[in-house]
Amino acid sequence: MSATLVRGIGELVTNDPTVGDGVLGVVRGAALVIDDGRVAWIGPAEDAPATDRMIDAEDGVVVPGFVDSHAHLVFAGDRAAEFAARMAGEPYTGGGIRTTVAATRSATDGQLARNVARLRSEALRQGTTTIEVKSGYGLTVEDEERSLRIAREHTAETTFLGAHVVPPEFDGKSDAYVDVVCGPMLAAAAPYAKWVDVFCERGAFDADQSRAVLTAGIAAGLQPRIHANQLTAGAGVQLAVALDAASADHCTHLSDSDVAALAGSATVATLLPGAEFSTRSPYPDARRLIDAGATVALATDCNPGSSYTSSMPLCVALAVREMRMTPAEAVWAATAGGARALRRTDIGHLGIGARADLVILDAPSYLHLAYRPGVPLVHTVLLDGEPT
Repeated sequence: MSATLVRGIGELVTNDPTVGDGVLGVVRGAALVIDDGRVAWIGPAEDAPATDRMIDAEDGVVVPGFVDSHAHLVFAGDRAAEFAARMAGEPYTGGGIRTTVAATRSATDGQLARNVARLRSEALRQGTTTIEVKSGYGLTVEDEERSLRIAREHTAETTFLGAHVVPPEFDGKSDAYVDVVCGPMLAAAAPYAKWVDVFCERGAFDADQSRAVLTAGIAAGLQPRIHANQLTAGAGVQLAVALDAASADHCTHLSDSDVAALAGSATVATLLPGAEFSTRSPYPDARRLIDAGATVALATDCNPGSSYTSSMPLCVALAVREMRMTPAEAVWAATAGGARALRRTDIGHLGIGARADLVILDAPSYLHLAYRPGVPLVHTVLLDGEPT
């Protein structure tokens, strides 16, 4: 593989404050060399070494590829009518998940695979170079296994979410369903999954059931993450911290003890502003978490019911406008924060040795990601050093 020089960088976001300005480690007038899919050199443009190939950023911004650490891409159908009803004033309860479950169960493998490929391509065009994909719309042993098998074709970051909701055939028998999730469903899903997740929420799974699912997943070699405190205050965040989960996702309704627990742990608070935007729900208070010292990530929660967006730039803009994050904090959360939520050190930054996953923006500053919401600023995406 030939070495590649990226020159003409107006502003380079490294996410390394030791080499540049602020939390984003911004370097101006820099160049970057990629060799064998990794960042091999960063320095002043005038000192750049000779390489086989060159990419001109045309004075644009270079940022690390976005890391979307929470997405539900394996599904069939849509729920546009449900969205319209919410916009007309109906509250979001999470009950519409069953609609997607029915459509997903009826879909062929080919239909599901094509939809995942479409959404993955859509996200990549918007600068997302790493994406986590969950199961959770099959809720049978066979459908959860095939969902993860399909997801694994598109990402190594796959999550078993058999405990998304209790399916209709187990109405009134949630404990029996948890036994299936922890038994044959987990056994079938584990070969295709890296993570295990559970929706710990009123109307889904309580604290004891959630603990059972996560500990069974850990015993099977999977790493835990959790949907926590989205619709109501609850036990999800405390359970995440107790089990050293990589992330507690949503974090909308938090007590002071929840915030303190997150701040004193390695568990990342992953915030999903697309869900609040699409459900007209209160946004999580990112400022409160950041000021307490918690690590915050941003992700899309891309799914057909409560957040049908694959746009990390949109999430950055919403975080700045609605969640009291600075533009720098939001960009960090969408890159380095997402990497921490996946416990990855090779992505989310552009230091020497990092994977050469980067995005060239048609903009003079990273500030434009929040300043110009909805504008297609992504000019070029490099994945492992190669233009996509």
